[in-house]
Amino acid sequence: MDSPRPPRPIRIIQPVKERRVLIVGAGTMGRGIAGVCALSGFSTAVYEADPAARQRLRGSLESSWKRAVERGKLTAQAVHEALERLSIAERLEDAASRVELALEAVPETLELKREVFGRLDRVCAASTVLASNTSSLPIGELARATHRPDRVIGIHFFNPVAVMPLVEIVRARETSRETQEKAAAFVAVLGKEAILVADSPGFATSRLGLALGLEAMRMVEEGVASPSDIDKAMELGYGHRMGPLKTSDLVGLDVRLSIAETLAARLSEARFGPPEILRRLVAEGRTGQKSGHGFYQWEGDTPVAATGAKRQT
Repeated sequence: MDSPRPPRPIRIIQPVKERRVLIVGAGTMGRGIAGVCALSGFSTAVYEADPAARQRLRGSLESSWKRAVERGKLTAQAVHEALERLSIAERLEDAASRVELALEAVPETLELKREVFGRLDRVCAASTVLASNTSSLPIGELARATHRPDRVIGIHFFNPVAVMPLVEIVRARETSRETQEKAAAFVAVLGKEAILVADSPGFATSRLGLALGLEAMRMVEEGVASPSDIDKAMELGYGHRMGPLKTSDLVGLDVRLSIAETLAARLSEARFGPPEILRRLVAEGRTGQKSGHGFYQWEGDTPVAATGAKRQT
């Protein structure tokens, strides 16, 4: 594997006036990204292949925004305007016209993402930037599914998108400076803080976060301490806002497993091989907050002590 080039500093340029974006995928991340885009003034089209998920999208965002209005985080006028900017397409071709940026947020599978990039390359204008919300897959490999590798970039958001301030911009070798600057401008309009990293396995955040999370899982397996005590050690002892097991539940244990398998294959099985407890929880459907069960039981946004993540005997 070639060593990645150190990324150059980001210079933010102004986005184009019309500001039309397309989000592909209406799962947890795609829904969150679309919501932030619409609230930030972008004309936001969403394409979701699953009719049931597509049907739930608008209602899910409306419910979330209604709660934000009740808490004083949003105004009713802001929500009304965001809903006016949001459109949901049944066909990708209908949603792709005249967008300046198309961002995919489909499940973390290289083959699926390459398929999506190939379709976007065919239906989007030649000037459209194609971005991926992947947390670990190589941007260069996604770019090779297109005829515009200079316009392909990673724009990696964090869950929950509305709250988390960080976005990771991932530049592959062939990504142009102009594409990097457009991505930075997009992130700035959303009110997020960007870091720039080279296209290396796991990028910066997934690689570091996964290493800590996997070791915490091994400690649970070995009976070193309970999930809540391991998290408390990092929160109170090291000043982490959230411990590694709560974070893993929030990210999704299925997502953590997929990233671990990718990094184990590309970097080191010894360092990133998934522990058995992670495989077991995912096989049981205990994927974290989104399923209500993981290393914790989840009551909405609140984690409580769980029994399902204890050491196997």
